[in-house]
Amino acid sequence: MKKTKIVVIEDEADILEIIDYNLSKEGYEVCSALDGEEGLQLVKKEVPDLVLLDLMLPGLDGIEVCRKLKAGAATQSISIIMVTAKGEESDIVLGLGMGADDYVTKPFSPRELMARVKSVLRRGSLKEDNAQNQISRDGLLIDVNRHEVCLEGNKIAMTAMEFRILHYLASHPGRVFTREDLLSHVSSDDAFVIDRNIDVHIRAIRKKLGRHRDLIETIHRVGYRFRDKKG
Repeated sequence: MKKTKIVVIEDEADILEIIDYNLSKEGYEVCSALDGEEGLQLVKKEVPDLVLLDLMLPGLDGIEVCRKLKAGAATQSISIIMVTAKGEESDIVLGLGMGADDYVTKPFSPRELMARVKSVLRRGSLKEDNAQNQISRDGLLIDVNRHEVCLEGNKIAMTAMEFRILHYLASHPGRVFTREDLLSHVSSDDAFVIDRNIDVHIRAIRKKLGRHRDLIETIHRVGYRFRDKKG
């Protein structure tokens, strides 16, 4: 069976060694680079399943590497986990807006890192399913063709904007979206939506979901995500 391939771009040798050891122990094939330009070329050559990308890199920084990867036809579908230092919320928001899948903050435990890696890889393997016309989760059914949302067999009324937000989040479980992300993907030509209105719509959706409201998680100072399945 082909091993899952991960490229690690990290300029701190001791952290790189820890990441490499733990990923290899889990059975992943690991390739690494110590700077952004080297890492970018390595990803283009290896075309891995996942990239662990430090944001603070010499030369070409992590944000620019992320931008270039998502702009390339051969690399845009590769999953990316950003590795950040504390106090870099603006870079986290920018990276997620460019298409990164998740982030982990230094210092992190190997256990936390492995959990995030497995979660992102699992979501990546389900990308084709994410385009499905029906999404079912924990008693919640979203039917695109019927434009209906049912909760435990009961229809719940949602506005067009609420439906679009819920469906988009549920189509990408576990992935964090900034308010700007949601605006760009759910706004229509006939609807004017300002940034803070996303929060209003999220509150309305949660109220309608009742005891299932925690399916939509708030990521402090970043945005929202649909809760990934546990395990």
